[in-house]
Amino acid sequence: MPGPNVTTALKAQKLQVSLMGRPVLHGLDLAIAAGQWTSIVGPNGAGKSTLLKALAGLLPAAGHVELLGQPLHSLPARTRALQMAWLGQNESTGDDLKVWDVAMLGRLPHQSWLGASNPIDHAAVEQALRATHAWEWRERALGQLSAGERQRVLLARALAVQAQVLLMDEPFASVDAQTRMTLQEELTRIWQERRPTILFITHDVAESVFLADRVVVLSKGRVLEDMPIALERPRAWEHLIEDDTFKALSAQVLHKVRSA
Repeated sequence: MPGPNVTTALKAQKLQVSLMGRPVLHGLDLAIAAGQWTSIVGPNGAGKSTLLKALAGLLPAAGHVELLGQPLHSLPARTRALQMAWLGQNESTGDDLKVWDVAMLGRLPHQSWLGASNPIDHAAVEQALRATHAWEWRERALGQLSAGERQRVLLARALAVQAQVLLMDEPFASVDAQTRMTLQEELTRIWQERRPTILFITHDVAESVFLADRVVVLSKGRVLEDMPIALERPRAWEHLIEDDTFKALSAQVLHKVRSA
């Protein structure tokens, strides 16, 4: 959880990013409240993944970015890694690694150079694997798992960091629809238990509304719409799929995305 005096987990002011000489983000302003789940949607080329990478400090950017009240550029790499975890899609991880070892990678920011894992690391990894229902596979190789099982393990790796901020770039895009819905429900359950700040990129409008407290629509590197999602929690697809409020919010977001 964020500290008692931190109300904004991530903040971007006049953020500008160019790729290969082409401007992608154009003076973007965005503030993410601590403990809030924000979905980012928009058409291809809107700058969604670029925004996430700039907020993580993975791309050179002009403007100002703050992480938990501190200028991002002033934070050592290890401090960033402790405070912010990443989960993307189709991430390359050694298929020969055991599930336990993959999840333990999330503890590297907590360990000294060439230092061994300790009981605190072991407890964090076990907690993460149990939370994602991957504990029973801990001795299996990652390459033996299905796409959905693999994403559970990679989610456990991100959770094992115990970071206050989670950045997610379409983490469920590569799994089938039924598995995706299950993972969405499980991730919301985990989020409610831990309340990290989540910034979640997706092309799926229904997913964006189902998961988030807030949906931000990007268009051509700018914020087109910033919409609160007033749906009660906990959320389950069997209850929301025919819910009129959910349908109306999804329609509003879809209209904005298609007009972007």
